[in-house]
Amino acid sequence: MVFSSNPLSLSVPDPTFDAWLRDSGYLEILDQHSSSSTITADHTSTSIITSTTTTATTSGLFISFFSHILTLLSLFTLNPFSKLTTDDFSGPTPSWTRSFFADFGSYSFPSGSDQARLRVNENVKRYARNYASLFILFFACTLYQMPLALIGLISSLALWDAFKFCNDRWGWDRYPVLWQVMVRTAQCVTAAVLIYLNVQMALFGAVGISYTVMVLHAAFRKLTSTKQSARRR
Repeated sequence: MVFSSNPLSLSVPDPTFDAWLRDSGYLEILDQHSSSSTITADHTSTSIITSTTTTATTSGLFISFFSHILTLLSLFTLNPFSKLTTDDFSGPTPSWTRSFFADFGSYSFPSGSDQARLRVNENVKRYARNYASLFILFFACTLYQMPLALIGLISSLALWDAFKFCNDRWGWDRYPVLWQVMVRTAQCVTAAVLIYLNVQMALFGAVGISYTVMVLHAAFRKLTSTKQSARRR
């Protein structure tokens, strides 16, 4: 049976449709759409390879293995803060149990680099406050494991508090030259204390761990519609 063409039918390009899904809050559908398109492309390339080789199973396993490796490596080439704004930190913190961690079914391996990029960008925006809390937790644990770094951080804060007290008492800011000298001296002393007591190592360790956890969680966490999340809260 042949259907006649419908003049009222519309053909929407994929980028426009994806933008509408993102703006409307249907992130779950957008995640499934990106996954299905990647799976279709992989199936097409795999069928072409299997038709020209005799070791179809072996080549399929190698293709799947290397595609997963490339997807993992592509995670660390992304910029997860490209779409992050200050408004993402002003809203309420999503629930840790129902939204952030959720259940085991809320995680899956990204089907490709495109889906991984989509998940990272959207999840970092949604769980920005959760990731910031995790960074503070990791930094506190690192300082607990490095007591000298904790002493250095407290000493630097006490130094600037003493500097503010002396400025309020003797009015150093009324003398520009003296003010610049005292500020530079305090900065040099603070840098020496932080470097000598390895505060920068504690900071770099917390940043590295929290960044890795953030990227992996954002990439493996499935997208959920904002309308559905609002109903759950």
